[in-house]
Amino acid sequence: MMKKILVIDDDADILDVVRETLLYERFEVQTVNNSKNIMAVADKFQPDLILLDYRLRDGDGGDICRALKEHKLFSHIPVVLFSAYVNAENELTVYGSDAVITKPFDLEDLIDTINRLTPAP
Repeated sequence: MMKKILVIDDDADILDVVRETLLYERFEVQTVNNSKNIMAVADKFQPDLILLDYRLRDGDGGDICRALKEHKLFSHIPVVLFSAYVNAENELTVYGSDAVITKPFDLEDLIDTINRLTPAP
């Protein structure tokens, strides 16, 4: 069974690169370029992991992460925050994310992080 990854980022280039990489690695991928109706999107797609940009044009990734982690339907889903902040890892864990990946990121590190947080059945 393919692992399902939901990617939320308002940068089209990052969405494209991450999507292509994850498809190549045999993940099922859904990409979203805004935070509108994100709970409904997550509910419909039922992802195994969520990759979430910290700074979205229309929302705060930290607040979205916290809302996902506090929601009974999504609290078990690992959330990885993307951030261009230098000290992101220390500061962004307050939102309950399972990992933080600093932009620009290494695609191999991204895949390793996803595989670490979504063990094979």
